Amino acid sequence: MGRVAQKGRKELKDAPIGIFDSGIGGLTVVRRIGEVLPNESIVYIGDTARIPYGSKSPQTVKNFSIEIGSYLAEIGVKAVVIACNTASSYGLSTLSAILPVPVLGVVGPGARVAATASKNGKIGVIGTRGTICSEAYQSAILANRPELRVYAAEAPLLVPFVEEGHLDDEFVKLALKLYLDPILEKGIDTLVLGCTHYPLLQPAIEKYVGDKVNVIDSASATALALKELLKKTELMKDSGTVSKKRFYCTDNPQGFRREGSRFLGKEIEIVELLPLEELQRAGSKR
Repeated sequence: MGRVAQKGRKELKDAPIGIFDSGIGGLTVVRRIGEVLPNESIVYIGDTARIPYGSKSPQTVKNFSIEIGSYLAEIGVKAVVIACNTASSYGLSTLSAILPVPVLGVVGPGARVAATASKNGKIGVIGTRGTICSEAYQSAILANRPELRVYAAEAPLLVPFVEEGHLDDEFVKLALKLYLDPILEKGIDTLVLGCTHYPLLQPAIEKYVGDKVNVIDSASATALALKELLKKTELMKDSGTVSKKRFYCTDNPQGFRREGSRFLGKEIEIVELLPLEELQRAGSKR
């Protein structure tokens, strides 16, 4: 039994939720979790020293996930949310097996909502190269409804566009045309945003695809799934308690604070630098 599992029930309920991503994109998940679970405290780690995960090998992403997940468990979180589609694709099963706390990824919740939402059985997914190549969304959607047809497309330009503040201009429209037109031609009625950066583009995407296509935000789906998980495991914090959020990154905390505030939808006051050596030390124990 790990340190977290040995805690008393009250102390465990009051423990924070650990959330991690390769950078700032996972803050859209933090934002949605804050809306759904306002009493919960959060510890967030953005692995900005090793971003992006989407272009790295599955084993490398898995190793990074083990390091960060192990560190979060070590500092006493009550649950871990992998707020990165690529890390969810490659690291979820391993973390679920080795950590002493519940682990939730962003792929499964988004896939379940999409599978339920589709009426004509045709679903589109856009994401980074790593997420799409992993076929995690395709597999998860079909696991819910095997008769569905899933059309997936890599959309590599969207992440840098979001990080540079291009959310609804001509650059974005050209990229959406490039990535979405081939999927829309298949007649999809549901589109999954398979990257945590994409919620910032959701208004532009919804405008482009029209009201006949239901756009699924995996961040929102994950927040609702986390709420159900905490209820099921009796780990939900009591209402009326004060929530705290702590933010860490592995490189450039000033840049994280500046750009991250936009993703979170509110000012981030303090970002602490977390040395990679600390993560690697924690991971080496697994």
